[in-house]
Amino acid sequence: TRLREERARLRAEVESQQGVIDSLNSQLADANQRAQSTSLRPAEVVPTANTAKGRNAFPELDALGVGYGMRGNDLVITVPAAISFPSGKAELSSAGQRALDEVAKTVKREYPRGLYYIEGFTDNDPIKKSGFANNRELSLARALAVHTYIVEQQGIPDEQCVVAGHGPYRNLAPNDTPANKAKNRRVEITVKTQGR
Repeated sequence: TRLREERARLRAEVESQQGVIDSLNSQLADANQRAQSTSLRPAEVVPTANTAKGRNAFPELDALGVGYGMRGNDLVITVPAAISFPSGKAELSSAGQRALDEVAKTVKREYPRGLYYIEGFTDNDPIKKSGFANNRELSLARALAVHTYIVEQQGIPDEQCVVAGHGPYRNLAPNDTPANKAKNRRVEITVKTQGR
C-alpha cells in the first residue's frame, strides 16, 4: 500500500512538473517568435539633419529621388527600384545610372574609406515572367548590378563592397498596398565607417 501511494505521489509530481515544462516551452516559443519578427525588421532610418544653412545634407541626391538617413552611426542611402530598374528586371535604367553616379560621388567624397553594404530588397509579389527563380534572386541581381556599376563606372574600390539580396524580407512597410510595395522595392547602400 505504501508503495502504491508513493507511486501515485510521484506520478502526480511528474504531471505537475510536465505542466510547468509545457508552460515554459510555450513562453519560450512566444519569445522566439517575437525576437525573430523584431530582428527581421530593419532598424529605422532617421533622416539626416539639415545643415546650418538650412539646406538638406545632399541636395544632389534629393533632386534625383534618392533617400538617405542615419541608422545608428551608419549612413543609409536608398535607391528606389522605381527610378533604377524596370519591373522584374536587373538592368539599370538611365535614371538609375544617373542616381548612382551621384551616390558614388557622394560616398567617395564623404566616406572614402567606408565599407559599403549594397543590399537588394523586393516586395512579396511572386516572380512571373522575369526569368528569376524567386524574389531573393532578383534582389541579389539588382544589388550586383548596382555594385558592378559603381565599381566599374565610378571607381568605388571593389574590396570595400559587400553585396547581399534579401528578397521580400526586412521590408520597410507591410506589402498590403501598391504604395507600400513600392517602398520595399529598393537597393540600400549602407556606409559603415566604424573600424575603417
